[in-house]
Amino acid sequence: MNFTRESIFIGAIRSLCTALATILGIAIGIGVIGMALSFIVGPQFLPPKANPVIMPDAQGQRSMLSGHTPAILRIDLRGVIGIGDLTSDKIDSVLLDSREDFLTGNRVKAILLYVDTPGGSSSDCDTIYRALSDYKAKYNVPIYAYVDGLCASAGMYIACVADKIYASPSSIIGSVGVRLGPVFNFSDAMTKVGVGALTLTQGKDKDELNPFRPWKPDEDANLRVIMAALYDRFVSIVTTARPKLTRENLVNDYGAHIFIAKDAEELGYIDGGDMDYSRTLTELVAAAQIPSTEKYQVVQLVPQRPFFNSLAQSLSPHKFLQSLGLSSPINNPDLNGKVLYLYQP
Repeated sequence: MNFTRESIFIGAIRSLCTALATILGIAIGIGVIGMALSFIVGPQFLPPKANPVIMPDAQGQRSMLSGHTPAILRIDLRGVIGIGDLTSDKIDSVLLDSREDFLTGNRVKAILLYVDTPGGSSSDCDTIYRALSDYKAKYNVPIYAYVDGLCASAGMYIACVADKIYASPSSIIGSVGVRLGPVFNFSDAMTKVGVGALTLTQGKDKDELNPFRPWKPDEDANLRVIMAALYDRFVSIVTTARPKLTRENLVNDYGAHIFIAKDAEELGYIDGGDMDYSRTLTELVAAAQIPSTEKYQVVQLVPQRPFFNSLAQSLSPHKFLQSLGLSSPINNPDLNGKVLYLYQP
C-alpha cells in the first residue's frame, strides 16, 4: 500500500480541523450551560454580605480575637480591575460591610491595599478610588498600599489614595496611560470576497469606527477627546498624590513606562521599594495609632458566591478559552467597549 505526501498532508489538515471543531463545539456547549445556569440562579440570589477572613498580622498570627479588638481591613487588588470581585460595586459593598456585623463598633482603624494588578476599567478604577478616598476622610483612617508583583495603570491610580505605597524588590510599578482597542477594520477584505454589511442608525456618527465599512477621516476624534480627558485626570491624580513626580516628567519623560521597584522609588512613584508585608503592616498599625502592646486583627471581607453562580462563571466561554491560553483581559466581555487603564505588553 502506498501513501503519498499529499494524502499525509491532507490527513494532518483534516485532523487539525477536527480538533479545532471539537474545541469550538465544547466551548459553545459550555457557554450554553453557563448561560442557562446564570438564568436559573439570577441576580436575586446574590448575597448582600461578605465573609470575613482572618489574615496574618505582622507576626504571622491569624487567630480570632475578641470583637473589641482593633482591626485592619485588607483589600486585595489582585487581578484585572472591573472583572470578578474587583468591580466598583463589589468594593463598595466591602466598605459598607466593614462598618457592620463582625466589624461593627468602629473596629476598622486602617486599610491595607494588597496590590498585584495590571489595571483595568477606567470607570471602575475611578469609582473605587473615590470610594476609598471618601471612606478615608469620613472615618479618619490611614490607607497604605503594599505591592507584591504588579501595580500598573489602574492599580497605580487606585494606589494613589494611599498615604504610603510600599513594594517588594521584584515588583513592577507604573504604566500611567489610557488605551482603547485594538479596533479592526475588515472593509477591504469584505470587498475582495464580495461581502457587504448594512448597519441602521439614527444620530450622527452613531456607528463610528464600524469595522465593516471604510472609516472617515478623523472618525476617532470624539474618542480621542474623551481619552485625553481621562488621561489628564489620571496624571493629575498621580502627580497630586506623588509630589516628587512632576506633570512634565510624567507626561514627557516617563510616559506609560513601567519600572522595577527600586527605580520607581527613586522616581517618586512609591515610598519604598525594598519592603515586605510584615514591615508595611507594622508601619500601618503605628499610623493607625494602635499601641504596640495592643493586639489587632487583620480582616479581609470576601464577597460570597453561591455555588451555581460560581459554576456558571467557571463555565463561561471566556473562562474556558482563557484556560487554553486563547483569551486575555483585553477581550473579556466585562471590559468590552470600555476605555482602559490597563498594562498589557
